[in-house]
Amino acid sequence: MTDTLISFTDRRRDTRPAATPRAQWPAWPVYGLIDDLYPVVAGWHADGHRVVLATLVAVTGSSPRPLGSEMAINDRGEVAGYVSGGCVEGAVAAQALDVLKTGEPVMLDYGAGSPVLDVQLTCGGRIGIFVRALEEPGAFIQHWEQARDQRQPLDVAIDLDTGTHRYGSAQPAGSDRVFRQRYLPPARLVIAGGDPVTLALAQLAPSFGYEVVLLRPYGPPSPPPGTALAHYDTRPLARALAALELDPFTALYTLTHDIDDDHAALAKGLASPAFAVGALGSRSKASDRSARLRAAGFSDSDLDRLHTPAGLSINAREPREIALSVLAELVALRPRVNAATA
Repeated sequence: MTDTLISFTDRRRDTRPAATPRAQWPAWPVYGLIDDLYPVVAGWHADGHRVVLATLVAVTGSSPRPLGSEMAINDRGEVAGYVSGGCVEGAVAAQALDVLKTGEPVMLDYGAGSPVLDVQLTCGGRIGIFVRALEEPGAFIQHWEQARDQRQPLDVAIDLDTGTHRYGSAQPAGSDRVFRQRYLPPARLVIAGGDPVTLALAQLAPSFGYEVVLLRPYGPPSPPPGTALAHYDTRPLARALAALELDPFTALYTLTHDIDDDHAALAKGLASPAFAVGALGSRSKASDRSARLRAAGFSDSDLDRLHTPAGLSINAREPREIALSVLAELVALRPRVNAATA
Protein backbone atom coordinates (compact mmCIF):
# COMPACT_ATOMS: atom_id res chain seq x y z
CA MET A 1 0.00 0.00 0.00
CA THR A 2 2.76 2.44 0.83
CA ASP A 3 4.17 2.12 -2.69
CA THR A 4 1.04 3.64 -4.21
CA LEU A 5 0.09 6.30 -1.65
CA ILE A 6 1.30 9.84 -2.18
CA SER A 7 2.19 12.29 0.58
CA PHE A 8 1.35 15.92 -0.06
CA THR A 9 2.31 19.11 1.74
CA ASP A 10 0.96 22.42 0.47
CA ARG A 11 4.08 24.59 0.16
CA ARG A 12 2.05 27.79 0.46
CA ARG A 13 1.21 26.88 4.04
CA ASP A 14 4.55 25.36 4.98
CA THR A 15 6.36 27.58 7.51
CA ARG A 16 9.22 25.22 8.29
CA PRO A 17 12.83 26.23 7.48
CA ALA A 18 13.79 25.82 3.85
CA ALA A 19 16.35 23.14 4.70
CA THR A 20 13.62 20.84 6.06
CA PRO A 21 12.76 18.05 3.57
CA ARG A 22 9.23 18.43 2.18
CA ALA A 23 7.01 15.95 0.40
CA GLN A 24 6.30 16.87 -3.20
CA TRP A 25 3.21 16.34 -5.32
CA PRO A 26 4.04 13.40 -7.62
CA ALA A 27 5.27 13.76 -11.17
CA TRP A 28 2.91 10.91 -12.11
CA PRO A 29 -0.65 10.55 -10.72
CA VAL A 30 -0.28 7.06 -9.31
CA TYR A 31 -2.85 7.93 -6.64
CA GLY A 32 -5.46 7.87 -9.43
CA LEU A 33 -4.83 4.17 -10.05
CA ILE A 34 -6.35 3.31 -6.67
CA ASP A 35 -9.98 2.47 -7.44
CA ASP A 36 -10.95 0.71 -4.21
CA LEU A 37 -10.60 3.11 -1.29
CA TYR A 38 -11.83 0.71 1.38
CA PRO A 39 -8.51 -1.06 2.13
CA VAL A 40 -6.70 2.29 2.13
CA VAL A 41 -9.14 4.01 4.51
CA ALA A 42 -9.35 0.93 6.76
CA GLY A 43 -5.55 0.70 6.89
CA TRP A 44 -5.12 4.36 7.76
CA HIS A 45 -7.69 4.11 10.54
CA ALA A 46 -6.04 0.97 11.93
CA ASP A 47 -2.74 2.89 12.04
CA GLY A 48 -4.36 5.70 14.02
CA HIS A 49 -4.64 8.31 11.25
CA ARG A 50 -7.50 10.73 10.71
CA VAL A 51 -9.17 10.58 7.31
CA VAL A 52 -10.84 13.10 5.01
CA LEU A 53 -13.08 12.13 2.11
CA ALA A 54 -13.44 14.44 -0.89
CA THR A 55 -16.49 13.50 -2.98
CA LEU A 56 -17.46 14.74 -6.43
CA VAL A 57 -21.06 15.82 -5.77
CA ALA A 58 -21.85 18.16 -8.69
CA VAL A 59 -20.98 18.22 -12.38
CA THR A 60 -21.96 20.85 -14.94
CA GLY A 61 -20.96 20.14 -18.53
CA SER A 62 -18.04 17.80 -19.08
CA SER A 63 -16.08 16.01 -16.38
CA PRO A 64 -13.31 13.41 -16.65
CA ARG A 65 -14.72 11.63 -13.58
CA PRO A 66 -18.28 10.45 -12.86
CA LEU A 67 -20.44 11.81 -10.07
CA GLY A 68 -19.57 10.12 -6.79
CA SER A 69 -15.84 9.79 -7.51
CA GLU A 70 -13.83 10.12 -4.34
CA MET A 71 -10.41 10.93 -2.90
CA ALA A 72 -9.19 9.94 0.53
CA ILE A 73 -6.59 12.07 2.33
CA ASN A 74 -5.09 11.37 5.74
CA ASP A 75 -3.47 13.59 8.36
CA ARG A 76 -0.01 12.95 6.88
CA GLY A 77 -1.15 14.21 3.49
CA GLU A 78 -1.25 10.77 1.88
CA VAL A 79 -3.72 10.59 -0.99
CA ALA A 80 -5.64 7.83 -2.76
CA GLY A 81 -8.19 8.12 -5.57
CA TYR A 82 -9.00 11.13 -7.74
CA VAL A 83 -11.91 13.42 -8.60
CA SER A 84 -10.79 15.10 -11.82
CA GLY A 85 -8.25 14.56 -14.57
CA GLY A 86 -5.44 15.82 -12.32
CA CYS A 87 -6.48 19.48 -12.55
CA VAL A 88 -7.58 19.99 -8.93
CA GLU A 89 -6.24 17.10 -6.84
CA GLY A 90 -3.39 19.10 -5.30
CA ALA A 91 -5.74 21.92 -4.29
CA VAL A 92 -8.24 19.42 -2.87
CA ALA A 93 -5.51 17.75 -0.79
CA ALA A 94 -4.51 21.14 0.64
CA GLN A 95 -8.11 21.92 1.53
CA ALA A 96 -8.45 18.50 3.16
CA LEU A 97 -5.62 19.28 5.56
CA ASP A 98 -7.39 22.53 6.45
CA VAL A 99 -10.60 20.60 7.13
CA LEU A 100 -8.72 18.42 9.60
CA LYS A 101 -7.53 21.56 11.39
CA THR A 102 -10.90 23.32 11.53
CA GLY A 103 -13.23 20.35 11.74
CA GLU A 104 -15.56 22.11 9.29
CA PRO A 105 -16.54 20.60 5.92
CA VAL A 106 -16.14 22.69 2.76
CA MET A 107 -17.70 22.70 -0.68
CA LEU A 108 -15.12 23.36 -3.40
CA ASP A 109 -16.18 24.88 -6.71
CA TYR A 110 -13.87 24.54 -9.71
CA GLY A 111 -14.16 25.18 -13.42
CA ALA A 112 -15.98 27.47 -15.80
CA GLY A 113 -17.73 30.27 -13.93
CA SER A 114 -16.36 29.33 -10.51
CA PRO A 115 -14.72 31.93 -8.24
CA VAL A 116 -11.43 29.97 -8.20
CA LEU A 117 -9.79 31.56 -11.24
CA ASP A 118 -6.41 29.88 -10.85
CA VAL A 119 -7.84 26.32 -10.93
CA GLN A 120 -9.71 25.67 -14.18
CA LEU A 121 -10.63 22.43 -15.92
CA THR A 122 -9.28 21.58 -19.35
CA CYS A 123 -12.59 19.88 -20.21
CA GLY A 124 -14.38 23.22 -19.82
CA GLY A 125 -16.88 21.95 -17.25
CA ARG A 126 -17.54 22.84 -13.64
CA ILE A 127 -17.43 20.52 -10.63
CA GLY A 128 -18.35 20.66 -6.97
CA ILE A 129 -16.30 18.64 -4.48
CA PHE A 130 -17.48 18.17 -0.91
CA VAL A 131 -14.64 17.71 1.58
CA ARG A 132 -15.36 16.35 5.04
CA ALA A 133 -13.49 14.69 7.87
CA LEU A 134 -14.77 11.13 8.20
CA GLU A 135 -17.32 11.10 11.01
CA GLU A 136 -16.97 8.14 13.40
CA PRO A 137 -14.50 6.34 11.13
CA GLY A 138 -14.65 3.08 13.05
CA ALA A 139 -18.41 2.73 12.52
CA PHE A 140 -18.12 3.87 8.91
CA ILE A 141 -15.46 1.26 8.14
CA GLN A 142 -17.45 -1.42 9.96
CA HIS A 143 -20.58 -0.72 7.88
CA TRP A 144 -18.45 -0.72 4.72
CA GLU A 145 -16.77 -4.00 5.66
CA GLN A 146 -20.06 -5.71 6.48
CA ALA A 147 -21.57 -4.66 3.16
CA ARG A 148 -18.55 -5.99 1.27
CA ASP A 149 -18.60 -9.28 3.20
CA GLN A 150 -22.30 -9.68 2.37
CA ARG A 151 -21.68 -8.67 -1.26
CA GLN A 152 -24.20 -5.85 -0.92
CA PRO A 153 -24.01 -2.13 -1.82
CA LEU A 154 -23.54 0.37 1.00
CA ASP A 155 -25.70 3.49 0.68
CA VAL A 156 -24.58 6.61 2.52
CA ALA A 157 -26.61 9.84 2.61
CA ILE A 158 -24.23 12.79 3.13
CA ASP A 159 -25.53 16.09 4.53
CA LEU A 160 -23.87 18.77 2.40
CA ASP A 161 -24.43 21.41 5.08
CA THR A 162 -23.01 19.65 8.14
CA GLY A 163 -20.87 16.84 6.72
CA THR A 164 -22.73 14.23 8.77
CA HIS A 165 -24.04 11.06 7.15
CA ARG A 166 -26.63 8.35 7.55
CA TYR A 167 -26.58 4.78 6.31
CA GLY A 168 -29.26 3.50 3.98
CA SER A 169 -31.74 5.48 1.92
CA ALA A 170 -33.25 7.53 4.76
CA GLN A 171 -33.04 11.31 4.51
CA PRO A 172 -30.85 12.86 7.25
CA ALA A 173 -33.07 14.76 9.67
CA GLY A 174 -33.43 18.47 8.90
CA SER A 175 -31.33 18.28 5.74
CA ASP A 176 -32.21 20.10 2.54
CA ARG A 177 -29.05 19.23 0.59
CA VAL A 178 -28.07 15.57 0.53
CA PHE A 179 -25.72 13.61 -1.67
CA ARG A 180 -26.44 9.89 -1.94
CA GLN A 181 -23.24 7.92 -2.26
CA ARG A 182 -23.20 4.22 -3.06
CA TYR A 183 -20.26 1.86 -2.54
CA LEU A 184 -20.43 -1.39 -4.52
CA PRO A 185 -18.71 -4.60 -3.42
CA PRO A 186 -15.61 -5.53 -5.42
CA ALA A 187 -16.41 -7.01 -8.82
CA ARG A 188 -15.74 -10.73 -8.97
CA LEU A 189 -14.78 -12.87 -11.95
CA VAL A 190 -15.22 -16.65 -11.85
CA ILE A 191 -13.18 -18.48 -14.49
CA ALA A 192 -13.48 -22.18 -15.28
CA GLY A 193 -10.54 -23.56 -17.20
CA GLY A 194 -6.81 -24.12 -17.30
CA ASP A 195 -5.54 -23.09 -20.73
CA PRO A 196 -3.18 -20.18 -21.54
CA VAL A 197 -6.11 -17.77 -21.99
CA THR A 198 -7.37 -18.74 -18.53
CA LEU A 199 -3.93 -18.02 -17.11
CA ALA A 200 -3.70 -14.65 -18.89
CA LEU A 201 -7.18 -13.65 -17.74
CA ALA A 202 -6.44 -14.66 -14.13
CA GLN A 203 -3.26 -12.56 -14.22
CA LEU A 204 -4.80 -9.45 -15.83
CA ALA A 205 -8.22 -9.25 -14.18
CA PRO A 206 -7.02 -8.03 -10.74
CA SER A 207 -5.47 -5.00 -12.46
CA PHE A 208 -9.03 -4.07 -13.46
CA GLY A 209 -10.30 -4.40 -9.89
CA TYR A 210 -11.63 -7.96 -10.06
CA GLU A 211 -11.46 -10.60 -7.37
CA VAL A 212 -10.70 -13.78 -9.32
CA VAL A 213 -12.08 -17.22 -8.51
CA LEU A 214 -10.48 -19.98 -10.59
CA LEU A 215 -12.12 -23.37 -11.06
CA ARG A 216 -9.80 -26.01 -12.49
CA PRO A 217 -11.14 -29.52 -11.93
CA TYR A 218 -8.38 -31.94 -10.92
CA GLY A 219 -5.82 -29.19 -11.41
CA PRO A 220 -2.43 -28.91 -9.69
CA PRO A 221 -2.51 -28.21 -5.95
CA SER A 222 -0.90 -24.79 -6.32
CA PRO A 223 -2.57 -21.87 -8.14
CA PRO A 224 -0.96 -20.66 -11.37
CA PRO A 225 2.12 -18.42 -11.16
CA GLY A 226 1.75 -14.67 -11.32
CA THR A 227 -1.82 -14.65 -10.01
CA ALA A 228 -3.46 -13.26 -6.88
CA LEU A 229 -6.60 -15.34 -6.61
CA ALA A 230 -9.45 -14.85 -4.16
CA HIS A 231 -10.15 -18.59 -4.38
CA TYR A 232 -8.77 -21.60 -6.25
CA ASP A 233 -10.92 -24.73 -6.53
CA THR A 234 -9.65 -28.07 -7.91
CA ARG A 235 -12.74 -30.12 -7.03
CA PRO A 236 -14.81 -31.79 -9.74
CA LEU A 237 -16.67 -29.05 -11.59
CA ALA A 238 -20.11 -30.19 -10.46
CA ARG A 239 -19.11 -29.85 -6.81
CA ALA A 240 -17.35 -26.52 -7.36
CA LEU A 241 -20.36 -25.06 -9.20
CA ALA A 242 -22.80 -26.34 -6.56
CA ALA A 243 -20.88 -24.45 -3.87
CA LEU A 244 -20.59 -21.29 -5.96
CA GLU A 245 -22.70 -18.26 -5.07
CA LEU A 246 -23.17 -15.79 -7.91
CA ASP A 247 -24.49 -12.27 -7.32
CA PRO A 248 -25.15 -9.21 -9.53
CA PHE A 249 -21.55 -8.09 -9.06
CA THR A 250 -20.04 -11.35 -10.34
CA ALA A 251 -19.27 -12.56 -13.86
CA LEU A 252 -18.74 -16.20 -14.89
CA TYR A 253 -16.74 -17.22 -17.96
CA THR A 254 -15.94 -20.77 -18.94
CA LEU A 255 -12.83 -21.63 -20.93
CA THR A 256 -12.68 -25.40 -20.41
CA HIS A 257 -12.89 -26.47 -24.10
CA ASP A 258 -15.13 -29.31 -22.88
CA ILE A 259 -18.70 -29.11 -24.16
CA ASP A 260 -20.24 -30.73 -21.07
CA ASP A 261 -18.26 -28.66 -18.58
CA ASP A 262 -18.98 -25.49 -20.53
CA HIS A 263 -22.69 -26.31 -20.53
CA ALA A 264 -22.72 -26.93 -16.78
CA ALA A 265 -20.95 -23.62 -16.10
CA LEU A 266 -23.19 -21.65 -18.47
CA ALA A 267 -26.32 -23.16 -16.97
CA LYS A 268 -25.12 -22.15 -13.51
CA GLY A 269 -24.41 -18.61 -14.68
CA LEU A 270 -27.66 -18.08 -16.60
CA ALA A 271 -29.69 -19.34 -13.63
CA SER A 272 -28.08 -16.67 -11.44
CA PRO A 273 -28.11 -12.84 -11.30
CA ALA A 274 -24.48 -12.71 -12.55
CA PHE A 275 -23.95 -9.57 -14.63
CA ALA A 276 -22.06 -11.44 -17.37
CA VAL A 277 -21.92 -15.05 -18.52
CA GLY A 278 -19.67 -16.17 -21.36
CA ALA A 279 -17.81 -19.02 -22.99
CA LEU A 280 -14.66 -19.16 -25.06
CA GLY A 281 -14.94 -20.89 -28.40
CA SER A 282 -15.71 -20.56 -32.08
CA ARG A 283 -18.85 -19.03 -33.55
CA SER A 284 -19.76 -22.41 -34.99
CA LYS A 285 -20.10 -23.79 -31.44
CA ALA A 286 -22.25 -20.88 -30.25
CA SER A 287 -25.44 -22.14 -31.89
CA ASP A 288 -24.89 -25.63 -30.48
CA ARG A 289 -24.43 -24.21 -26.97
CA SER A 290 -27.58 -22.13 -27.29
CA ALA A 291 -29.61 -25.06 -28.58
CA ARG A 292 -28.51 -27.25 -25.68
CA LEU A 293 -29.29 -24.53 -23.13
CA ARG A 294 -32.69 -23.95 -24.72
CA ALA A 295 -33.39 -27.68 -24.47
CA ALA A 296 -32.47 -27.44 -20.77
CA GLY A 297 -35.27 -24.91 -20.26
CA PHE A 298 -33.57 -21.56 -20.73
CA SER A 299 -35.60 -18.93 -22.56
CA ASP A 300 -34.57 -16.62 -25.35
CA SER A 301 -34.27 -13.77 -22.85
CA ASP A 302 -31.93 -15.94 -20.76
CA LEU A 303 -29.82 -16.68 -23.84
CA ASP A 304 -29.63 -12.96 -24.64
CA ARG A 305 -27.35 -12.72 -21.60
CA LEU A 306 -24.93 -15.27 -23.04
CA HIS A 307 -21.67 -13.97 -24.54
CA THR A 308 -20.17 -16.54 -26.87
CA PRO A 309 -17.65 -16.33 -28.36
CA ALA A 310 -16.43 -14.52 -25.27
CA GLY A 311 -14.91 -11.07 -25.61
CA LEU A 312 -15.20 -8.08 -27.89
CA SER A 313 -14.05 -8.37 -31.47
CA ILE A 314 -10.60 -6.72 -31.45
CA ASN A 315 -8.78 -9.12 -33.79
CA ALA A 316 -7.30 -10.90 -30.76
CA ARG A 317 -5.09 -13.89 -31.43
CA GLU A 318 -2.67 -14.41 -28.55
CA PRO A 319 -3.75 -15.46 -25.02
CA ARG A 320 -3.24 -12.00 -23.48
CA GLU A 321 -5.04 -10.37 -26.40
CA ILE A 322 -8.00 -12.70 -25.98
CA ALA A 323 -7.98 -12.06 -22.23
CA LEU A 324 -7.97 -8.34 -22.96
CA SER A 325 -10.99 -8.74 -25.26
CA VAL A 326 -12.87 -10.49 -22.42
CA LEU A 327 -11.94 -7.73 -19.98
CA ALA A 328 -13.10 -5.12 -22.48
CA GLU A 329 -16.45 -6.90 -22.62
CA LEU A 330 -16.62 -6.91 -18.82
CA VAL A 331 -15.90 -3.18 -18.73
CA ALA A 332 -18.94 -2.63 -20.95
CA LEU A 333 -21.18 -4.86 -18.80
CA ARG A 334 -19.96 -4.17 -15.26
CA PRO A 335 -22.48 -2.60 -12.84
CA ARG A 336 -21.84 1.07 -12.16
CA VAL A 337 -22.79 3.46 -9.38
CA ASN A 338 -25.52 6.03 -9.98
CA ALA A 339 -24.89 8.68 -7.33
CA ALA A 340 -27.25 11.63 -6.93
CA THR A 341 -27.81 14.89 -5.10
CA ALA A 342 -31.21 15.45 -3.49
